[in-house]
Amino acid sequence: MIITADELSQNLGKKDVLIIDARSFHDYSKSHIPGAVNLDLFSMHWFDTSNAGIDAFNEQTRKVFSFAGVHESKKVIFYDDISGMLAARGVWLCLYFSHPDVSMLDGGFSNWSRRNFQIEISQNKPSPSNFTGRINKNLIAGFQYVLDNLNKITILDVRSKEEFNGEIVRAARGGHIPTSTNVDWVENISKDGIFKNDEELSKLYNISKDAEIVTYCQGAYRAANTYVSLKKIGFTNVRVYLGSWGEWGNMLEQIGRASCRERV
Repeated sequence: MIITADELSQNLGKKDVLIIDARSFHDYSKSHIPGAVNLDLFSMHWFDTSNAGIDAFNEQTRKVFSFAGVHESKKVIFYDDISGMLAARGVWLCLYFSHPDVSMLDGGFSNWSRRNFQIEISQNKPSPSNFTGRINKNLIAGFQYVLDNLNKITILDVRSKEEFNGEIVRAARGGHIPTSTNVDWVENISKDGIFKNDEELSKLYNISKDAEIVTYCQGAYRAANTYVSLKKIGFTNVRVYLGSWGEWGNMLEQIGRASCRERV
């Protein structure tokens, strides 16, 4: 799930390896890893986790991945600037579609450049595929699932402390999902942009390995990074709340009705 710069350097130029630069096209066009195609994953926000909304999300993701050339027969490697949220989003999405071989570059392009590995400027045209994948529903959570299981699951809010406390408001209201615990996703990353080691992450996430964990942020990007971090240290039952606070923070009527039912 996580690949080092040395390991990636040994896979450059292989026909069965697809390298995806998940940064903006602006950053990609300045310089990138040789052979990488650009897929700006930050444009794929999704705040509707109704049944119809998830179906539409699945269809859009299949089309986007097909355009980028994602296929089950290829090893897919995502990267962004550091061991960040964009590459992690790509990893989680591929795993959600049951891709058998996906990883992200530890340290991202910053570490790759710092190590003086080869870079290029010329753009690489994707070779479209017909990606379908097989949905793994155990890796995703929607609004209703979280609402129905508030007291059964461990909810990690991976936003900043200010967002969690409601000091920064990025929806119709501020605050956090009831019962959630705040662990800012930036705590997953060391100062050099590489994932912290397993001992450090295990101290950060002192949670029973038997727990069912749901991660969320604003749009399920930072949440994907924490998903990868938890998987890195052996957690097996982890979901990402796709709609995250961008959905929950705007679902005033639905949450209000649920609160009334609980009081009754």
